[in-house]
Amino acid sequence: MTEPQAPALVALAGQQNAGKSTLFNLLTGLQQHIANYPGVTVDKKYGSYTARGRRFDVVDLPGAYSLSPFSLEERVARSFLLTEAPDVVVNVLDATNLRRALPLTFQLLEMGAPVVVALNMMDAADRRGLEIDLAALERRLCVPVVPVIGRRGVGEAELRSAIADTAAARRVVPATLNYGLLEQDVAHIQAALSAEPALYGISARWLAVKLLEGDGEAEALLSDRMENPHGLLDELYHARSAFEAQHGLSAGDHICACRDSHAAEIVGACVTDTRAGEVPVSERIDRVLLNRFLAPVFLIATIWAIYQLSIVQGYQLTEVTWPILATFRSFVGGLLPDPGFLTDPQLRAMGLWIVDSMNTLLSYVPIFLILFALIAILEDSGYMARIAFILDRILHRFGLHGQSTLPFILAGVFAGGCAVPGVMATKGIPDARARLATILTVPFMNCMAKIPLYALIINIWFPQAKGLMLFYLSTFTVIAALLVAKLLTASLLRKEETAPFVMELPSYHLPTVSGVMHRAFSRTWLYIRKVATVVLAVATVIYALLQFPGVPAERQLNYQSQAEAAIARFYAEMATNPLRTEVQEPARLVRLVTLQTDFAAEMESAETQAARAALAEALRRDHPDAALFLLPDATPDARAANAALQALYETRAELRRELRRDRLESSFLGYVGRGLEPVTRFADFDWKINVALLTSFAARENSVATFGVLYDQDDGQNLSLEERMGATQLAEGRSAVSAVALLLFFALYPPCLATVIAVRMQTGSLKWMLFSIAFPTLLGLTVASAVFTLASALGLTGVQAMAAVHALALGVLILVALPKPWLARLGAQPTGEAAG
Repeated sequence: MTEPQAPALVALAGQQNAGKSTLFNLLTGLQQHIANYPGVTVDKKYGSYTARGRRFDVVDLPGAYSLSPFSLEERVARSFLLTEAPDVVVNVLDATNLRRALPLTFQLLEMGAPVVVALNMMDAADRRGLEIDLAALERRLCVPVVPVIGRRGVGEAELRSAIADTAAARRVVPATLNYGLLEQDVAHIQAALSAEPALYGISARWLAVKLLEGDGEAEALLSDRMENPHGLLDELYHARSAFEAQHGLSAGDHICACRDSHAAEIVGACVTDTRAGEVPVSERIDRVLLNRFLAPVFLIATIWAIYQLSIVQGYQLTEVTWPILATFRSFVGGLLPDPGFLTDPQLRAMGLWIVDSMNTLLSYVPIFLILFALIAILEDSGYMARIAFILDRILHRFGLHGQSTLPFILAGVFAGGCAVPGVMATKGIPDARARLATILTVPFMNCMAKIPLYALIINIWFPQAKGLMLFYLSTFTVIAALLVAKLLTASLLRKEETAPFVMELPSYHLPTVSGVMHRAFSRTWLYIRKVATVVLAVATVIYALLQFPGVPAERQLNYQSQAEAAIARFYAEMATNPLRTEVQEPARLVRLVTLQTDFAAEMESAETQAARAALAEALRRDHPDAALFLLPDATPDARAANAALQALYETRAELRRELRRDRLESSFLGYVGRGLEPVTRFADFDWKINVALLTSFAARENSVATFGVLYDQDDGQNLSLEERMGATQLAEGRSAVSAVALLLFFALYPPCLATVIAVRMQTGSLKWMLFSIAFPTLLGLTVASAVFTLASALGLTGVQAMAAVHALALGVLILVALPKPWLARLGAQPTGEAAG
């Protein structure tokens, strides 16, 4: 009987945009997880699959251009390869740009790793007229080379087979690359390292090259492993100095040049460009999309189109989904205990609170579905990388880095992102100053959790200007982020180190329908899961905080006495009515009032006379006794009973509204919200808005869920939150300018709890975490208060106020972005004597 083989460890290594993640998904399918590498915040994606009766554990290493520790990703990838010693390293190469990719391959081979080369994007290479001699490439590299098209699943079986064969063989001799003028020194150091038992398991050839490159971590490794490395280190320093003095070139630069020269030689021997001299399609497209004058136009048009298609048009679909959610609420209400006359059982109250919290957020699912599909199209087409290229020069003027673009996009430049992955994505920014500035400004972006409140407020106050208001908001948050970044990099962060921006532009690809839909549905499902887990848990806590400590006993008794008096009046009016026998017991009366509440809501929702007639007929059939009260005929007794019941129904509804309002105002959150009113009144925020904003710190979506309970509805009603909140806000005398102040504050509001934790992890500093909370709070409240006060004094409409804020912020942005020499000339004023 054969013993089962131990699982094989497979590492996917390659440069960014080579398609590693696509191949990772192809190999592992749904059997994958995401965590962090120990001690760092770099994502660790790992999964598994089974082939030939053996399990293969796959790790997707961070994208790296080399195995030199120039970035955190490169340090993590190299550390994993050294410490874990994977059974197979799948080196993913972009077939359209082998010369750029091969230097990393050489380093993997020198390290002695069992390598399988996955030559990805073969379809793109074919379109560009590149004919690759795979057999020749295998002979030159001495490792299996598998052509694949990851996004279409082409070459999956061949890649799995090559991985299994390599894992089974596990016999590797480190490759040798001739380093010309430096080769003698490399060989000498290699021989010395090979004689050291403490360095067993590490390729002496690879380590020798790294030491001659001046790799600080390689020197630290040598010092850790050897008891007395000083003699060898002295030889290294002497060899590097002598080489540089003799050739006027550092050893590290010479090694890089040798790798590039060898890569060019291999490409020249193995790749034939059948379209040499022709301009590639991607380059022809870039001549238009990246034109210095047209690029901003296309970028703004893209953002506008995304908002029009997802937010504006997507909201129309919520009119279809909302009745479904309302029906679900009615169904759940029927399963819960019956309501009481004045107060409901806790199980019913809690159950409907949970359903209302979820329904309020799930109603925006159509918006997210369209939004994520559009973003997936941008990512798969290759235009997302162009956005980073377009914005690099602009970002640099504000102290940011070209690689700051990706965190901003992930956080929601287009809306629909999340600040948590946005903050986490900053780990790849080599510029320390720009990295901190990006971390602190990423939360200003329009994450998907902000969209429900944006949609709620805009649909209440600006139904005719949805697209315009959303465009103002989305661009205002970007403007605010840039201005804050400039302020921080010019003050608190001015002493931090900086680094240049380097990025590869991938070729354009036609997105596949399956790929786009998979991405859209998976991201939407993540949103639904968040609603069903994190938001639901937080909503439950908020429910408790809104119930505790409850209405004082004396006021509770007052409500109870008013309810009993209303019931007594009903029975007094029905004293001589023969129909009194139908409601002789108080429990039957409560059920009758509840039935009237539900019936009234259904009649209000019915759009035609025929629908109302059908409801009336169903009531007579299912509840004949109640129909005598709810559908009075021509008899005086029925009309009198109906009038008495209607009076009791209205009194009950008013008492329940007052009790709910009293309970909320007397709750813990109500006290806190009222305590903040002296400060927030300048922005026209009352205690309800304060409470919603406080609860949104736990999770942005909670703002809308909290509004859902603060602007509650009577039993039996199925009104949307827009209808409930809009009517109340108008009754309280609020204006569209108040709505603008709220939108601006929420746009600048501190990050949610999860993002704050991410800031703490990325900065490693409690100081910056607290700063990320305090600074946006003060900034947002100042802006909201100033806008409300000035716009109200000037008599501006809501749209005018938002337009004015946007224009002012844009003007300041342009002034800050102007080159310093231009500003100097602008500020230079000739004196009167010189002018004369």
